[in-house]
Amino acid sequence: MLSYQHIYHAGNLADVQKHALLAVMLDYMGKKPKPLSYLETHAGRGVYQLNDAAALKTQEAAAGIGRAEDWFAKEHPYMRALAEVRAVHGAAAYPGSPALAAALTRPEDSLQLCELHPQESSALKNAMHGSGAKVHVRDGFETVMGICPPTPKRGILLIDPSYEIKSDYKILPNWIADVHRKWNVGVIALWYPVLVDGPQDDMVKALKGKNFPKTLHHEVRFPPARQGHRMVGSGMFVINAPYGLDDEAKRLDQKFEALRIG
Repeated sequence: MLSYQHIYHAGNLADVQKHALLAVMLDYMGKKPKPLSYLETHAGRGVYQLNDAAALKTQEAAAGIGRAEDWFAKEHPYMRALAEVRAVHGAAAYPGSPALAAALTRPEDSLQLCELHPQESSALKNAMHGSGAKVHVRDGFETVMGICPPTPKRGILLIDPSYEIKSDYKILPNWIADVHRKWNVGVIALWYPVLVDGPQDDMVKALKGKNFPKTLHHEVRFPPARQGHRMVGSGMFVINAPYGLDDEAKRLDQKFEALRIG
């Protein structure tokens, strides 16, 4: 449970899909003059250095944001957050979702981040220093269930586990349904890997069977990062999806399809 460190995968193509969609959601919701809450179950360290030996070992960032950065205009919220993080942390820095959220939210907004890994949570606190974010060094599922509905009630929850615990696929549909019952106005966004042996399929089927409101289900495919690597795509399942998210998903479809064909 405590072994996963995202630095090996930061900035990969799965991050590109996840962070592009998350940035669009935060940007849209931040345009309204009402405060919002941002919650995250598995926050990681917040900011990653893509010249770190661990990142260079896998080369996933080079095949990810290194190739995909020119998919986005400079004014795209994903690129605005990337530029802000680089300005503070250096040209090799890459924002995890907490830093992306911090870059795209306002002083009146609330950020609550969960990270159980001791090294990652310590790095997260350092990365989020001055942002006003509250870091919970506790189990993310348990903590978020206790927080919901948050204050402000308007907001986004990102669920982004490592899936090292295989039971996550089974428990997530009912857990999300419980969160939604407590916080029916919240935007609930689940990221998951698309793996060759398909453990995600039953989870997605169960989620669709819950008949949640205003859902967006988006999957992209891409080549495996290296020979034998099981992840061949990335998925997002969003409840109460904000306006315009479907347009961004369709645009990403074109980019990822061109990458596969090329």
